[in-house]
Amino acid sequence: MTSEASRFDGHTLERLCKEALAGTSDQALVERIQKAYPDYPITLARHGHEWYRLGGVIKPDGSRIALDLNEWADRTFIECGHDFHILLDYCEENSLLATQHKGVTLYLVAQTGDKAEDFVQIEVDRTQESAERYLIDADAPPDDLEELIDPLKPLTVQPFAVGAARYTYRRKTEVALFMEELSLHRADRHPAQRFMDDWNDSSAAAKAVFCRDWSLRLSQHQGRYGERIMNVAVVNNRSKDLPQLEGAAGKKGKALVALLHRFDSQAGYPFAWFFYMTRGLVPAYVGEAVHRDLSKDFAYLPDCDTAVLRRWMEAPYLL
Repeated sequence: MTSEASRFDGHTLERLCKEALAGTSDQALVERIQKAYPDYPITLARHGHEWYRLGGVIKPDGSRIALDLNEWADRTFIECGHDFHILLDYCEENSLLATQHKGVTLYLVAQTGDKAEDFVQIEVDRTQESAERYLIDADAPPDDLEELIDPLKPLTVQPFAVGAARYTYRRKTEVALFMEELSLHRADRHPAQRFMDDWNDSSAAAKAVFCRDWSLRLSQHQGRYGERIMNVAVVNNRSKDLPQLEGAAGKKGKALVALLHRFDSQAGYPFAWFFYMTRGLVPAYVGEAVHRDLSKDFAYLPDCDTAVLRRWMEAPYLL
């Protein structure tokens, strides 16, 4: 499989997201993108945390007054002659409601090659606007515009959806190119790159696809002197059924081997415990215990995994 990540065109992805109907399942969106790019296996890796942001203003019947509550409040306050009481009377007489957008970011991944970093990560926001409160509480009116826009104790209503849920394309990241660029701004290898290097050199690479189990939280911004600041965090894609390594403290030899094999079986690929360990999901003393076993000629890891573990012992890292 050759890496041709440039085929993932942002304009096409934006159109595909805009045309997709957001329902109870996101699988239809995945299938739509997969149909447009049949040469690359695409999966929904994970959902991010839910987030909220201010919406607009509507009437009780759902008819739209404004898309942006902040802009509407400032503009209407001016139209009311900078008289806050006139603005409050207007809101009360029309029983105006404030809306909010509830969103979650979907992380889709498309495998483009055999190495850990050979994938494209596509981020899409699924949002739903809903009305959950009156703009003001006449019995406890706000003191200023800031409190009107974001009250501490709003007068709530039974929530109802305003319009349909929708998908919004956020960005795509060609991970191999991102990691190359990241290395140009560092004197040493970023822990996330070491994580991928270790994956490529281990037995896991032959049995599993990196981006099925792991995705990235990417960030880049401009520093105070105009410099480009980039960072990346590796995120486990599992939201449930996370492998557990219990009772490993003090274990060695055959007892430890049994625990590690059980963990790898739950994870679905060999040497999984090592990657969960470097991500902080398995205690670091497990790697140290395995290394002690190896030093006593109790060899139960393939040579490639032994080399990865010894490299980690010489220069440990955690993500």
